[in-house]
Amino acid sequence: MAKGVDSEIPNCSIRCFPNGQGYVLSSIEGRVAVEFFDPSPDAQKTKYAFKCHRIKENGKETIYPVTAISFHLIHNTFATGGCDGFVNVWDAFNRKRLAQFHRYPTTIASLSFNCDGSLLAIASSYMLEGEKESPPRDTIIIRHVTDMETKPK
Repeated sequence: MAKGVDSEIPNCSIRCFPNGQGYVLSSIEGRVAVEFFDPSPDAQKTKYAFKCHRIKENGKETIYPVTAISFHLIHNTFATGGCDGFVNVWDAFNRKRLAQFHRYPTTIASLSFNCDGSLLAIASSYMLEGEKESPPRDTIIIRHVTDMETKPK
């Protein structure tokens, strides 16, 4: 895959790191995999996957597909959005969640940071995630983000 190539599959997303070191791949199983292009055994030992976009309520865990990924071009951190309506910001190299934004009414269909990373466009769209007579309207939110929410710690 060439540097900078992005692709989206329904309920799945793949994005390359802006620094060209690897990529992040989401799944319908509420997981994100962090992979690296360097074929050396040491580099390959650093690849990993983690659970996200899961909600525990009343002792039961519900797993939601991860539907959107966007990289912060300055910090090499990334945001994920899921069918749970949440947007999380992650530091892949330190394996930490940096921020979680309030819950949106429906699935996060798409995410995109602007070129300087000060804004995040969030598209929330009903994707048949529940039996609703009148589902919420599709919305696009432009959110100001800070270094505190997006910069590795």
